[in-house]
Amino acid sequence: MNSRKNWAEWSDHPQQHYLIEPRYLAGGGDLRHVTEALRASGWKEKSKTGGPLVFHNPAEMIRVVFDPLTRPGGWTIEGKASGHQQAWAAKFGVGTPVEIIAGLTDALSQPPSAHAPNVWAPLAAQNWNTRQGRHFTAMSPDKSAFVQFHQSSPGQAHWWIGARTEHGRAWDAELSPTTPLSLVQAVTTALADPQPVMRPRGMFPPSNRLRTTSVSVRPSELGAWQQARLNAARTAAWARSAWATARPRTRHPATAPHTPAGHTTGRR
Repeated sequence: MNSRKNWAEWSDHPQQHYLIEPRYLAGGGDLRHVTEALRASGWKEKSKTGGPLVFHNPAEMIRVVFDPLTRPGGWTIEGKASGHQQAWAAKFGVGTPVEIIAGLTDALSQPPSAHAPNVWAPLAAQNWNTRQGRHFTAMSPDKSAFVQFHQSSPGQAHWWIGARTEHGRAWDAELSPTTPLSLVQAVTTALADPQPVMRPRGMFPPSNRLRTTSVSVRPSELGAWQQARLNAARTAAWARSAWATARPRTRHPATAPHTPAGHTTGRR
């Protein structure tokens, strides 16, 4: 009995981790932060041995792929056309922090917000600087990360997001202009979140722009935090399913929301 107790105590010995700020320079992180939440939300894994990670949502309308082997590698999230929503795609480089990927993938399993999305609001709330010209750009206060609605030519546009260190490019992301604005806002919210993210010792890139705080964490604490995240994912997925079941399939013209002349409603 004592040996079992000693083993349990030893296996739960505190381990050194680091809290990293800003989060957009923290490096890729543990893929399970994204993939385990997808599983908990009812997504089906369709990965093949030796191939990329592939997940499909229960309705088979959206897929999430992580492929580190092919160039340029990284994450691809794609949605099929449905109703008034056109097909869309979002691609993130392999070095994108998983917490930013999760900002988008978590939103895919949550009920839509009752409020119109505002991509720039989370950035403005954290004092990102904006500049309007041919492209509309928001830059982080430390000038290490940016969000840009990039218009290369008439009718050609995309969302461009990325981060840089003194060593050069850390990661880039490109979202199609048809990406629902609620999902773009989910990304900017995760990007601008001032809360640090945790990385094990030696698992974050070197940069003078990082602020690190050493902490001792027990494996049991990490497990409890992960379980809380999975429980939240299951709850959100259940709420979205209940919302989808309860909403009317058609809307009578008399009850359609009024849109003032010259304005359009935001995509969700």
